[in-house]
Formats: sequence, structure tokens, C-alpha cells
Amino acid sequence: MRRLKSLSCVLLALIVTACSSSKETPYVERPVNALYNRAVNALEAESYLDAARFFEEVERQHPYSVWATKAQLMAAYSNYEANKYDDAIIGLDRFIQLHPGNRDTPYAYYLKALSYYEQITDVSRDQLGTERALKALREVIRRFPQSKYARDARLKIDLTRDHLAGKEMSIGRFYLRKQEYIAAINRFRRVIDHYQTTTHTPEALHRVAEAYQAIGMTAEAKKAASVLGHNYPGSEWYTDSYALMTGKDVRENKDKKGFFARAWDWVF
Repeated sequence: MRRLKSLSCVLLALIVTACSSSKETPYVERPVNALYNRAVNALEAESYLDAARFFEEVERQHPYSVWATKAQLMAAYSNYEANKYDDAIIGLDRFIQLHPGNRDTPYAYYLKALSYYEQITDVSRDQLGTERALKALREVIRRFPQSKYARDARLKIDLTRDHLAGKEMSIGRFYLRKQEYIAAINRFRRVIDHYQTTTHTPEALHRVAEAYQAIGMTAEAKKAASVLGHNYPGSEWYTDSYALMTGKDVRENKDKKGFFARAWDWVF
């Protein structure tokens, strides 16, 4: 009997709790324009999480209205502004899937790419997010090549590729310091082969020459230095490569302009 009485008390407590919870968050249906305006006001006040919640409520209460579609996109945008990038991406994927022909779909693809792009971390961290950003940016260009979003995506792709090259350089330098020269060369060669238009290519060529020189492969070191001298004759990295190969400091040369125009020929 005592056990039955205890069980009855527990059930009663659960019922009371459920009733009180339902009283705390009552469902109140509101006109669609009132809900949407409330969401817009929250967005303008930079209360982004509230805005996202209110836009979601528009769709929940009025799923078949013309405002529901717009509210889906605006909820994702609000989450993006709140730095809730994962929630934004989920919402944008849903919008794209449900409304592939909508006039705002190009922007949805672009905002998705931005949501990945904004999460790019420093080169000491894993670069999976950077790869995703690059893929999403390329998707914008592929689908909407003449759009204003594609133009901006192209600029961001250059920065993203530079970031990925920087990661490879960071790992290559680490191997170089550890005197693991083959592993270092492989990383630097990846920059040269796959990210040759980035700002890291001159250093990568110099580091390749440095690593080859360290393991006694002088011919390969000279070849890398010559490519560096031919393509980046005025760079500080070529100055360092020339000093590495010859023991001479180019900085002491008075006719630097003329020197750099021909110095890369010395390796042949």
C-alpha cells in the first residue's frame, strides 16, 4: 500500500508539472503580419536570436502564407548574424531544398557559403571548415556565374585558397624544423602545385630549395631556386635562396635591378 501511495504521489506531481508548464508557454495564434513585423523589429534592434525565433514562428503558425517562405530565409539570416552558423546552414539547406526556383535562392547559396567562410580558423587549427567554405563558394559561382554573389565569391575563394596554402606552409615548416625533410618537401610541393597563385608560393620554392640542399640534393635545390628567381626575381625569398646556394649576400649588390633580371641564370 505504501508503494502504491508513493507511486500515486509521483504521478500526481508529474501531472501538476505538465499542467504548470503548459500554462507557462501557451500557444497564441497571431496574425501573420503582426508576427513578421515583430521579427523585423527584433532584427533591426540586433536581437538576432529573438528575430530568428519570431521568423520561425511565422512559418509555424502560417505555413501556407506568402510570408512563410520569406520567413524561412530571414530566420537563417538572423542565425547567421547571431553567429549561429550551424543553425543558419541547416535553415538555408532546407530553404534551398524546398524552394530551388525561388528568386532568393542564389542569396541562400551565398549566405550558406558565408556561414562556412566566417568559421575559417587560423592555420594552426583543422581546416575542414575552410574546405567546406571553398566548396560552397565554388557552388555559388557554378550555379550563378553572372550574379553579384559570384563576383564576391571569387574574391573570397582567393583568400580561402591562400589560407589553405598557409596551413600547408605551417606544417611544412614544422617538418623542416624537425629535420624531416622529405615530409617538408611534400608539403611545400603541394603549395607550389595546387596553390601557385597564392602569396605563399615564393617562400614554398625557397623552402624546397632549403630542404633539398639539407639532404644533399643540390641539383634539385638549384632547380627550385631557378624557378623562384625566374618568377619572383625581386623577392626576399630569392635573395635568401641565392645566399643559400652561393654563400653571397645579394643585398650587397649595388645594381640590384640588373642583378635580379639575370641572377636566376646562375643555376644552369
